Amino acid sequence: MAVPRPIATRYARSGDVRIAYQVVGQGPLDLVFVPGFISNLDLHWEDEGYSRLLSRLSAFSRLILFDKRGTGLSDRVDAHALPSLETRMDDVRAVMDAAGSSRAAILGASEGAPMAILFAATYPERTRSLVLYAGYAHFHKWVMDPVRLQAFIEATETSWGTGATLQNFAPGRLDDARFAAWWARFERLSASPTAAAALARMNAEIDVRGVLASIRAPTLLIHRRNDARVDPDASRYLARKISGARLAEVSGRDHPIWTGDVNRVADLIEEFLTGTHAPADTERVLAALLVTRISDTARLGDRMWSERSQRFHETWRLLVGRHGGRIADQHGEVMISRFDGPARAIRCAAALREAAQGVGIASAQGVHVGEVEARGPPSGLTMRVALQIAERAGPAASLPRGWWLTWPPAQACGSAMPDGWCSTISTPPWRWSKRHRNSISNRPVKAGRSLPSRRH
Repeated sequence: MAVPRPIATRYARSGDVRIAYQVVGQGPLDLVFVPGFISNLDLHWEDEGYSRLLSRLSAFSRLILFDKRGTGLSDRVDAHALPSLETRMDDVRAVMDAAGSSRAAILGASEGAPMAILFAATYPERTRSLVLYAGYAHFHKWVMDPVRLQAFIEATETSWGTGATLQNFAPGRLDDARFAAWWARFERLSASPTAAAALARMNAEIDVRGVLASIRAPTLLIHRRNDARVDPDASRYLARKISGARLAEVSGRDHPIWTGDVNRVADLIEEFLTGTHAPADTERVLAALLVTRISDTARLGDRMWSERSQRFHETWRLLVGRHGGRIADQHGEVMISRFDGPARAIRCAAALREAAQGVGIASAQGVHVGEVEARGPPSGLTMRVALQIAERAGPAASLPRGWWLTWPPAQACGSAMPDGWCSTISTPPWRWSKRHRNSISNRPVKAGRSLPSRRH
């Protein structure tokens, strides 16, 4: 299920501090996501893995997201008067109150897990259930000893914002240039160097071992077997100390909850909270695929083309998330995204057209509605048709205003394009001839109308 955009960011008051939060989805249960070390509510939607995780969670819940004090869009903390874990934990209560949630399932990831643990022990009547991903009860025992912590803080103060901490959290993504660039922005937009060092010092004080026995909420523990940041023994300890807790160890090394096999983690959470299995991988659903092609029609040269292509790829990820879509796949200069309906796909196509023109490159868009696998990269007939449509559309530089084509024509355009043109085709791509291909690039058709088909 795609998440509707835009998502409103609001602020809850916790004492004298303002905490930024968002509410996504309309499921039957409230789910509060307590993030890890750093977060930024707006930036999360730009990463494919993070966006997919939040979309999965909000498909079965009313998902409540927030930036902890000192991070993202929330107020910063005084580095010389660091708040206690109890004070930070109460931010969860403040956000729930502001969001109108009297009782919720609490999902704590990494450094968010101790906050979730303390909340469940302090407010049992408001805790429906507890999910702890890569959680721990004592920082120095299972995350970093004092020597490693000091080295981390020193590195943070000198190289924060460059993405240097990626090796500490997701070493498997170091060779992924796009993710590494996103991670550097994630650092800069989530906390300043001073704030990041303060957060690390706050986390070093974490020790909630004394409250574990008092937790009565049903508890699920999830941990990657080779987690690069938090020792898996941390969750094994929690499983022994929290009555009735269930531990699920999954494969992987990268630490953030939105990396690795995100669908597996989301499956475990959904089954635990709802009591039902997530749809099987073979289930097919109706979706709108948007295929975007870019090309160097202006012959810019390798260096300039590489720079502009990278800029467009970053913009593509951002715009797909903003229009409620998901990144589905990518092959060089061909980018595939998925939406829950053609209107959103076409609005995104229009935004991408404008973005490509702003960057100074040619683009072509193809939208096709059909059945695809519920999970994994799209394939089969729907995917092939979408690719063919984008191929036939031609580069934006050769068509008026940057065109895209859609099939089937019914309900494809309409109000989705109030300020532009939308071409549709009345003959399916697998029956196209050379005469059809010529006819679709000559003249505009007003939104909602189809180009005439020809008899062969």
